[in-house]
Amino acid sequence: MQPSGAAGGRGCALRPLLGILLFQGVHTVLSLEIKADAHVRGYVGEKIKLKCTFKSTSSVTDKLTIDWTYRPPRSSRTESIFHYQSFQYPTTAGTFRDRISWVGDVYKGDASISISNPTIKDNGTFSCAVKNPPDVHHNIPLTELAVTERGFGTMLSSVALLSILVFIPSAVVVALLLVRMGRKSVGLKKRSKSGYKKSSIEVSDDPDQEEEGGCVVRLCVRCAECLDSDYEEMY
Repeated sequence: MQPSGAAGGRGCALRPLLGILLFQGVHTVLSLEIKADAHVRGYVGEKIKLKCTFKSTSSVTDKLTIDWTYRPPRSSRTESIFHYQSFQYPTTAGTFRDRISWVGDVYKGDASISISNPTIKDNGTFSCAVKNPPDVHHNIPLTELAVTERGFGTMLSSVALLSILVFIPSAVVVALLLVRMGRKSVGLKKRSKSGYKKSSIEVSDDPDQEEEGGCVVRLCVRCAECLDSDYEEMY
């Protein structure tokens, strides 16, 4: 009977330990989940945002901490560039000194930061770690940053788009105005030689005007008519 009692005692002793293990197992499954962009591309001199979000099973408290680290390419050395615990503590030394800004909101699950005046030397791997006790177990997402110069092709495409949207329509309107004014000028010279002056009413009834359709052409014709009227008033 004593061994049975001992076995029972051992069973009672194991129940709390089993409960702890089960609790730890559930806690690990329900711990922090962190997400970050795997790849971020930026351009020299243009501010870059490193996005990091998290979900915690516990409410956010003043014990929550956020740590961003940086590892240069082909290097195993890492350096801390940002720390958060109730307040923001960007690094005050190293390559990223005075260039890291907090753009997150812990109460919305946002732990993002930004880098101002980035250079090609900033290329490397960034990691975002969040702890919100008792939730401290989490994955460690990595973000690869690639900073490049804006190429001639990118600038050219921007200029081309601007030309299409602004300069080409303006050039078409100006060309139509010049053609219309040229035609009117030739007509006026012929009429002045023959001693005939066409009235403004007749000009507005010009059949050539009806042949040119579209809003832009009508606008050009009206402008030409105004020019003709001013010219006739001089006589």
